[in-house]
Amino acid sequence: MKREVTKAIFPVAGLGTRFLPATKSVPKEIMTLVDRPLIQYAIDEARAAGIKEFIFVTSRGKSALEDYFDHAPELETSLRRKGKTDLLDALENTNMESGAIAYIRQHKALGLGHAVWCARRLIADEPFAVILPDDVIAAEKPCLQQMVEAYQDTGGCMVAAMEVPPEKASAYGVLDIKDDMGTMVSVKGMVEKPDAADAPSNLAVIGRYILTPKVLQNLNDIKSGSGGEVQLTDAIHQELHQDRDVYGYRFRGQRFDCGSKAGFLQATVAFGLSRPDLRDEFGQYLREMMTLQSAAQ
Repeated sequence: MKREVTKAIFPVAGLGTRFLPATKSVPKEIMTLVDRPLIQYAIDEARAAGIKEFIFVTSRGKSALEDYFDHAPELETSLRRKGKTDLLDALENTNMESGAIAYIRQHKALGLGHAVWCARRLIADEPFAVILPDDVIAAEKPCLQQMVEAYQDTGGCMVAAMEVPPEKASAYGVLDIKDDMGTMVSVKGMVEKPDAADAPSNLAVIGRYILTPKVLQNLNDIKSGSGGEVQLTDAIHQELHQDRDVYGYRFRGQRFDCGSKAGFLQATVAFGLSRPDLRDEFGQYLREMMTLQSAAQ
């Protein structure tokens, strides 16, 4: 019998240097996509998948991230007094009950694998999810929920995967596929950021994982890998050497890389146009901008 996935790790210790100077004082995860910070999209996705315990791996300067999920009595009282129930409802999803959320410090920037390893005592012997807030996925059914449902049939480790152009493979962990079953693939290997000529496929790992506690044991044993960091990909790859199953899941949805400026802008346009309250005005503005740009050429 497979155990439920009720814990998720959110690695949020990065400095967000690609968004300087904004991230000098504002954690990247608090930057807003339309009217919700990036971290809220990740939390909402986790809740939809049945996650009950939320573990944030943070670093110095992330206090705004912690404050975001706290109750704000003065603000709530003011909104209630003014009868702004719609805004009160919007705040509801930002509140975390006592004990549901935990914060662990990653004191040295030693990579994603190290960040996940930092949360090992809170995971103990349970399967768990990892969500990278930089990867925002627009989907009718949230990506992690899709994966949790598939995990009930497979067990093992599972990574979200999508096809990328060969020339972009060097930016990702790439799957070496054993059997391709359509939505699901069984994996015989994983390569972190390979050169385009050496990539075993064009199926790249993106920021959603369901992992067994064995991966945490593997992280104890491995040394630094690509880029001098402890790579989560390497720890998952060790599961294959120990004859345990690893799967790639082709999720249904559109992924936006909000760790890059271009990806963040693309997500802003896509999510803005998906909003009934913004679609008409925003869409008209974009059409006018395209017309002006065409005329200028």
